[in-house]
Amino acid sequence: MIRQFLLSLVVTVCVLGCEAHKWAADSLTGLCGYETATIIQPRDYSGDVVSTVIRKLPASAASTAVLYIHGFNDYFFQTEMGDRFVERGYAFYAVDLRKYGRSYRKGQRMFEVRNFKEYFADLDSAFSIIAGSGIDDVILVGHSTGGLVTSYYMALTHNPMVRCLILNSPFLDWNLSKFNENIGVPIVSTIGSIFPDFKIKQPGGTAYSESLLKGEHGEWSYDTSLKLRKSPDVTAGWINAVNNAQCNLNAMVMPIGLPVLVMHSARSVDGSEWNEEHNRADGVLDVNDIARRGWNLSPAVTEATVEDGLHDLVLSRPEVREAVYDTIFNWLDRNSRNNETP
Repeated sequence: MIRQFLLSLVVTVCVLGCEAHKWAADSLTGLCGYETATIIQPRDYSGDVVSTVIRKLPASAASTAVLYIHGFNDYFFQTEMGDRFVERGYAFYAVDLRKYGRSYRKGQRMFEVRNFKEYFADLDSAFSIIAGSGIDDVILVGHSTGGLVTSYYMALTHNPMVRCLILNSPFLDWNLSKFNENIGVPIVSTIGSIFPDFKIKQPGGTAYSESLLKGEHGEWSYDTSLKLRKSPDVTAGWINAVNNAQCNLNAMVMPIGLPVLVMHSARSVDGSEWNEEHNRADGVLDVNDIARRGWNLSPAVTEATVEDGLHDLVLSRPEVREAVYDTIFNWLDRNSRNNETP
């Protein structure tokens, strides 16, 4: 009874804050059965704002949905992952967060955010749509920065629709030197709270994108105007938003009272120029930080180390991806409600 009351309250709030939406075939994923709906969000400091919900539904009515949130310098194009969930009978949904991918609008600063709570409205809109379809059980999945967004969201909202959380290389800590993490980031974060538009140059090159792109050293095709080959410069306001979300989340003691699967590669690789190691390691984050921070999220954490995994584990080479999907679905079988798949 309490859960149903909370669920009704969450859905009511979401519906009141969400404009009517229309589904259309998704042009970015081609003729793969994916549809998109654009959600008008309240204006912010940059002007008009939208989020985009992408979905693919199974042939038969689903009792459980998956909601996927992408990372930084990213958008939803991982259709193989979506298809795997649909094949298992799940309704699959993803969100392109405000100022990312399908939600980017001319004149905006790509990927800009000043407080990670800004993204909560984007997630709530997706939950409202899912609830409107008659589904009230959701598996929340987050990759990289999306892993931070989803963890922070669940720690603060405890959304009753969510049954468990799957994190794919979550961005729970900075991959920087101790000096920069302890001194540099706090200084820049403070600057960002006052001067959010102050630009911060990003180090690094194209090694990670080279490990992904077909025609280079990977097997994937995606729009490089939406997922840039080189991670773009950010602002002090973005640093402040990330740092506050990480610090607030890491200061909590096991804030997510649900099963959490924390997945990461077996090793990290440094360097801005591609070499073979970039095709079998995480070229973005420190996997030791992921493991250390991940254990603090919930009293029911499962850590999964993926040998030869890339930063986005579902974009690793085929045999590694199979291991990733086996891990996910075996874990879901053990942690789904009533020990049943949908």
